[in-house]
Amino acid sequence: MFENQYYYFVAGLPDFSFESTKLPFTVEEFKEMLYEELKPDDKKLIDKYFLKADKDNLLKLIVNKDAEIQSTGVFTREELLDSIDTIRKNPHVENKDIPNVFYQFIKQWLSEDAETDNKNWEDLLTSLYMNYGVEVKNSLISRWFTLNLNIGNVLAAIYSRKYNMDVKSVVVGDNHIAKTIRANSNMRDFGLERELEYFETLSNISEETDIYERERKIDKLRWDWLEENTVFDYFNIEYIFSYLCKLQILERWADLNAEEGERVFRELIANMKKEVKLPEEE
Repeated sequence: MFENQYYYFVAGLPDFSFESTKLPFTVEEFKEMLYEELKPDDKKLIDKYFLKADKDNLLKLIVNKDAEIQSTGVFTREELLDSIDTIRKNPHVENKDIPNVFYQFIKQWLSEDAETDNKNWEDLLTSLYMNYGVEVKNSLISRWFTLNLNIGNVLAAIYSRKYNMDVKSVVVGDNHIAKTIRANSNMRDFGLERELEYFETLSNISEETDIYERERKIDKLRWDWLEENTVFDYFNIEYIFSYLCKLQILERWADLNAEEGERVFRELIANMKKEVKLPEEE
């Protein structure tokens, strides 16, 4: 089966690097450009990427229908709210207007006393979403989800050990690396030194004391991975997907100074396990 090729579209895209300080356009603007060009099957693949915004939006809207949400999602506020309402009225009828992982999450949320339950609902939805992404029938996109799942789990495991938290409780997803960490939570390397080629790199990154630089190095790892895994892709959906991922990384840092970077990182740590109060560093 031949892939769709986007010669003129790709040829017209401006170049940028990890060190670029100016965006050629925003991710939202690029999304609009993309959806005017992509074939239906490729658009569905790109949708998988933008569902991350929908995941975050769903977590907000299921608690507060008036919450501020991201605009880069696949679904509008009204579509997500309609899905929540439909599932509330007919929980046993699968809602095919949204991905099955969202349906399963909403159904479970509505069937339990979610707002008073100690369950970490964000971890649950993240786990469902990452498993969904890993199973995408496109090698690059599936491996991209796997990369980010692994990065998140390895760093969460390292930091949870540092703060005397339960390692198993912060690991999400069900891929081989996630299972390995859970099975070897007491080992120094979580059983990953020979299992994960970039484990040592992540371990070194976790020791970076400058929070801004630490986050930069994580995103540089992602950027380099994209470069290495699209060497022979030029005008196809894989190239476009890589361009989108790198644009989002660049957008994150374009206007982010060191002070803001530290704030963002501390929010990430604080949200990692809301029910656990981390001790202050000395």
